[in-house]
Amino acid sequence: MDEIEIKRLSRLTAILIQLQAKRLITANELAEKFSISKRTIYRDIKALEQAGVPILTEEGKGYTLMDGYRIPPVMFSESEANALITAEQLVLKNKDASFVRDYSEAISKIKSVLRNNTKDKANLLSNRVVSGQNSTNDRTSNNLSTLQLALTNFNLVQIRYYSPDTNQTTERTIEPFAIYTFHENWLLIGLCRLRNDYRAFRLDRIQKLTVLNETFEPHKITFEEYFEMTRKKCEPPLP
Repeated sequence: MDEIEIKRLSRLTAILIQLQAKRLITANELAEKFSISKRTIYRDIKALEQAGVPILTEEGKGYTLMDGYRIPPVMFSESEANALITAEQLVLKNKDASFVRDYSEAISKIKSVLRNNTKDKANLLSNRVVSGQNSTNDRTSNNLSTLQLALTNFNLVQIRYYSPDTNQTTERTIEPFAIYTFHENWLLIGLCRLRNDYRAFRLDRIQKLTVLNETFEPHKITFEEYFEMTRKKCEPPLP
């Protein structure tokens, strides 16, 4: 097998991984990712189909794998495994217990598919990488995983929220919009129906959380537009 065939085989494998990683992906996205023409992508997709990979084409949208089709576990390089192990040490210092639990379970599954030699090196590295964040290993919240599911499934959430500024606890119904971390704390951004406005809520101040069966329409604004709205609110009025 010559060098060109090896490169193409490697690309076909990478395209297959992209198809499994995303529900839908376009020829333009694949062409940009691999720095090749769309015509080459069309040929690669056809080659995968001829090899028996069940690729479905959604007209005007892109490619997707037939539901239920999975490729065998991916083999990670040593550098890729090292990156995952380093990320694990950062996650273990996170203050949200649900995030730590879910990532630990996921990384265990990833470690199970590593080659024995890479696995030994990964275990060595995990004992030699230390994060100085959250040195007391505080777990101040346990709602991140639940809120992530509510956000992606467009479920309303009901929270009991404590505000130290007013020393008050209020009941809120929230449309989850985004989640971000700031100074080692997780914050939920959502449309608060009590205030009829987008607000940020620290997860460690949520005293009770209930995910409702009721859903809401996806928000039209972007994360960048939210921050721009917030910035304008903070600006002093013009004289």
